[in-house]
Amino acid sequence: MKRTSTLALLFFSALGFAQAGAPAAPYYNGFNFNQTGMALKSALATKITTTHTKTLSYQQAEDAIKIVDLDPDDATHTNVLLIYGFSPNMCPTSTADDKDHRRRNKNSDGGGNSCEWNREHTYAKGLGTPTFDESDTQGADAHHIRASDVDRNGDRASEKFATGTGNSHDVTASTWYPGDEWKGDIARMMMYMYLRYGTICLPKNVGVGTTVATDANMIDLFLQWNAEDPVSAVEDQRNTYLGNASNTYGQGNRNPFIDNPYLATLIWGGTPAENRWPALSTQSYDLLSTVSVYPNPSNNGKIDIESQIVLDDIQLLNINGQLINEIKNPTVNNNIYTLENLPQGFYFLKLNSGNQSTVRKILIN
Repeated sequence: MKRTSTLALLFFSALGFAQAGAPAAPYYNGFNFNQTGMALKSALATKITTTHTKTLSYQQAEDAIKIVDLDPDDATHTNVLLIYGFSPNMCPTSTADDKDHRRRNKNSDGGGNSCEWNREHTYAKGLGTPTFDESDTQGADAHHIRASDVDRNGDRASEKFATGTGNSHDVTASTWYPGDEWKGDIARMMMYMYLRYGTICLPKNVGVGTTVATDANMIDLFLQWNAEDPVSAVEDQRNTYLGNASNTYGQGNRNPFIDNPYLATLIWGGTPAENRWPALSTQSYDLLSTVSVYPNPSNNGKIDIESQIVLDDIQLLNINGQLINEIKNPTVNNNIYTLENLPQGFYFLKLNSGNQSTVRKILIN
């Protein structure tokens, strides 16, 4: 979500959200960020699962919305922002503080008519594997439940997310674009749900896109949205409140992709997203850190190397560091470099691009 304002920054600073620049303390204290790919994904999944110490009821999730979704541009703190929402005002009974689709009085919840708001499961319950309801932990997880205009909620229903532009709208009869203002929010919530609930909430089941080579469950659509739509103050507000189990409706866990969207780049590659922690760059978290080598170990003498930047040189070294083979300007197909007919053994794979390099250990059985 791109919208920000001076008022927003002052308001949310007063509520104590973690400033960009370093991992939120003490939540990430001791966490090993010297990881990439599936190792980082697994470690973050463990983190957000073990720190989810308070399970909310569905009613508590609604009560939380009245706190975490407050509109930062509303000095009275009485209106909540509505996901998928947009102006101008079209609601027949609305006022200047009750804009169509985009914001509504926090106490106008219920969903009885089109000028109220209700709870939207951004990861649609019916798309879960298996489907879930409000009594399940994932069905009342406030990290993906947002306030939504009744009509926009109904229009989306359980449609899968798909590429588009402009305001939220149906792309096809079975797909939905959340709107330019909200697509980043959606992407980061879908990534959170995947890490937190695994196969129940697969990204490929809630969105339409091409799966990435290193993870058959993640789609490029959410990586693109994560990069194109930076984190807003509202997302920070939600994350910090829900991440504090001492708060009345705090779950205890955070969404790491709100804390730093670049973590998704380190895991799945794609267009580099906003890096909110400059220190990450000083710890060799450059683009080459997103290189993936698979399968490893290999049982057929074949290794695939996926890289989001062009490799100038691939070197195969033995365990003593001696050069066995070198391929300059290697052939690439859809960001994939393939090495075949490798002899059995343990090797170091050195990958070079410009003045950057990275080394991977590989085992050929």
